[in-house]
Amino acid sequence: MKLLLQGHEDRYAVEQLQLALFPEESMEPVDAPFTGDGAVSALHTGALWLTATAKITLHGKTVRASRRMKRADADVPSRRRLLQNAYYAAAMLLREPPEWGSLSGVRPTKLTTRCLLSGGTEADARRLLEENYHVTPARSRLAAECSLATIEAAERLRPQDVSVYIGIPFCPTRCVYCSFVSQTTGRQGALLEPYLEALEREIAHTGALLRASGKTVRTLYIGGGTPTTLSTGQLCRLMQAIAAHFDLSSLIEYTVEGGRPDTLDRAKLDAIFQNGCGRVSINPQTMNDAVLRRIGRCHTAQQTRTAYMDAAAAGLSINMDLIAGLPLDTPESFADSLAQVLALAPDNITVHTLALKKGADLYFSREELPTAEAVRAMLDGAEHALREHGYRPYYLYRQKYMSGSFENIGWTKPGSACLYNIYMMEELHSILSLGGGGMTKINLPDGRLERFHNPKFPQQYIARIDDVLSQKDAAFALLK
Repeated sequence: MKLLLQGHEDRYAVEQLQLALFPEESMEPVDAPFTGDGAVSALHTGALWLTATAKITLHGKTVRASRRMKRADADVPSRRRLLQNAYYAAAMLLREPPEWGSLSGVRPTKLTTRCLLSGGTEADARRLLEENYHVTPARSRLAAECSLATIEAAERLRPQDVSVYIGIPFCPTRCVYCSFVSQTTGRQGALLEPYLEALEREIAHTGALLRASGKTVRTLYIGGGTPTTLSTGQLCRLMQAIAAHFDLSSLIEYTVEGGRPDTLDRAKLDAIFQNGCGRVSINPQTMNDAVLRRIGRCHTAQQTRTAYMDAAAAGLSINMDLIAGLPLDTPESFADSLAQVLALAPDNITVHTLALKKGADLYFSREELPTAEAVRAMLDGAEHALREHGYRPYYLYRQKYMSGSFENIGWTKPGSACLYNIYMMEELHSILSLGGGGMTKINLPDGRLERFHNPKFPQQYIARIDDVLSQKDAAFALLK
């Protein structure tokens, strides 16, 4: 689908809305008028009025919509809402309005959180989404509930607190839906040792900067990739380096993402707990062995159950992830996967919606994917079952190219929410990211974020570690 902007340059907002409204259509920005399928977003600036028009042609049918507002009232947020008039045009082409209405961003809960922090009630927050952005009542409820959890988590933060993410961009194999920059150990296992050596340098450097700055680490998350791709000895070495260089006396949450059950055993899980971590994430994605084989996972549902039991015996709090919309999956088999996970009773269950990323193998082979209607049934059934078992939503985010343009939701038992997930997704304070692909986000006093990117690929990270350390110096210079 082509996209032409006229009279404005707010391409990101319009593109994101188009992707949310027509997730099955590829987007092609153009600079000149065209024929055939596509969208034109235009903004006319008059003496008194701003007038936004949208024209969308799809499969030979053309629809138009127009809205305007007084120039005197046109601040940046209201101007962007005006450009969302493409939603009204698209609604004429869609069989039913999208669940998230005209919202296109990754973090819809920022709107509801802002409403609550300014003195609004949960009802006010829901009304904001439903009336201004045409969000369905079911989705507005989820967003408002997650914002309540955000406010609770924010109350546990102090001015000097930061969170730390440490990335291990290696996996045993690559899943067909994955677009993350991670190396499979079968092909790049020799990189693990030099990668750890470089990472230990960044840990030591960051620890010294933390001590000098007076900042304290509130939550710590070791993610990936699959961090437990590391051997037990390597993982102990990493965690001992963290303990040696970081003051963890103010830490209230420490997570290691186990991810793949085939990378876990009792000895490794005991080592994780004994080195100060209290929480792991064991992510089967499905408990259906046929679906596991199709997505490139080299483990079985039984291995997931064994890993869970070992983690629980080690004393760890446990999160488990499932993905709605995987190839070969059905609403019935997804419900069975969820039932098996619920029978284990983890503290958190995250229900993701499959996102078709261009860097993933699955992007080009979609014939086995469930329909948007089937994904809706999976998510609706999951919400009903999770609420029935005492779980509540606590964080939520969206991605490009999601099946049915839905969302990812973390569900938690009371008092067990993953604080790092909330702090990172809601950008409540500065996040220091170490390792390949890490993105440090510094919250500036004026409300803006300053981002610092580590090199994505392990080879680049190893080769440019001196630049990485210099970049940490620059980040800390802004960390007030």
